[in-house]
Amino acid sequence: MARDRRRSAPRGPALITAAVIAASALTPGTALAASHPDPAHPAPAAAPAPPPATSPPPPAASPQPQQGAHAPAGAPAHAPAFGAYLHYGPAGVQRMQQLTHWLGGQEPRVGHTYLPGDLWTNIEGGHGFLDSWAAWRRAKSDRMLVLNVPMMERNESGLSDATVRTLLRRAASGAFDEHYEALAERLVGLGVPDTVIVLGWEMNGITYTHRCGPDPESWKRYWRRIVRVMRAVDGQRFRFDFAPSRGRDAVPWPACYPGDDVVDIIGMDAYDQPRGLTFDQQVSEPYGLQHHVDFARRHGKPISYPEWGLFRNGDNITYMLRMLAWMDQHKPLYNTITDYCPHGVWLCSDNPRASALYRLLLSAPLYSRPQPAPSTPDATPSPATLPAPATPPATPEPAGAATPAPTPAPTTPQAPHCTLLDLEKWLEQQLGGRLSACLDWAERYR
Repeated sequence: MARDRRRSAPRGPALITAAVIAASALTPGTALAASHPDPAHPAPAAAPAPPPATSPPPPAASPQPQQGAHAPAGAPAHAPAFGAYLHYGPAGVQRMQQLTHWLGGQEPRVGHTYLPGDLWTNIEGGHGFLDSWAAWRRAKSDRMLVLNVPMMERNESGLSDATVRTLLRRAASGAFDEHYEALAERLVGLGVPDTVIVLGWEMNGITYTHRCGPDPESWKRYWRRIVRVMRAVDGQRFRFDFAPSRGRDAVPWPACYPGDDVVDIIGMDAYDQPRGLTFDQQVSEPYGLQHHVDFARRHGKPISYPEWGLFRNGDNITYMLRMLAWMDQHKPLYNTITDYCPHGVWLCSDNPRASALYRLLLSAPLYSRPQPAPSTPDATPSPATLPAPATPPATPEPAGAATPAPTPAPTTPQAPHCTLLDLEKWLEQQLGGRLSACLDWAERYR
């Protein structure tokens, strides 16, 4: 995850309202998409943003394909699912219900959590880290649990490349197999054998001890060992998600790819960074969004976005719209926004415009409700304004902290009428391209 937690000032005080979005001449409940030419020259590789200090947890999973069966890219085995990282422990489970309320009843189907990477006992899933998430997953058959799993203890201790290289070589020889057997047995025992395992995420960077760069060949052999060990446990139906950070980072992430037989999903952690990089450049940069989609297609794998969100460009409504449109176009198996400052839309009050847009496009279809006529012909219609996001703590809690869950603002009923303004040209100017409408956004993300 992105580690730099410096908060960006919102660009302008305006909160997007339902009236403003409806003014874009789109049918209510539709998704916005932008068509645009790729830039002639790709952006230079940008310095990657390292992951956050506190590792979080996973999303819940729908029924999976049988072992070894891989859905082709662009045609996932079941409908796409969305969710958010809200906290690694029980507080995250509680907040899932509150996020549903904020989205007008639209329930996120994906729960995302992380195993702590400090000690092997925690990587094995001990100390109750997984119990509440397992109960959440089991409560509904269409939920997906996504679990980020470190490949090394002392995972954020800043170990040298030489030390990491030695550890990787030991690991590739089987030194740590027992920990992953224990984790697999723990997950099966908790009744979540279909968990999506985001193993060794952002391996192309420099933040984690489980990074690939010091010895890519040993890293790939180690990944293969972990997958074989976990798949050998009776009753498992895990899916393994290979998820680098967007762009080159420290090493080109394809150099770390361990093989189609041990990867089920090809993910990418993608934040709006570095400062000044446009969305088109994020698409076309070396090892960027387009490379990710093309790579997954060549390997016959579905894609995912386990971590994404705002970052160094502040309350960037263009990024939010374009990233949602990108996912609508390329249909990842799942996506989970990182929902704390500076990345988030609900637990972060720094991004009111992007928050309102996210909320509008992913909320339950409010527009299907009957719109009563005004009591008199002269009644002045009131614009329907989206309620402001709740204002929780600006930064995530340290691991183990007992922080009360935020209380989101109650959903305000839609006003009978909206004053429609012709803002289509303004939105297109913000996006740098033409707008088109996609009528089945809400259905895809149910």
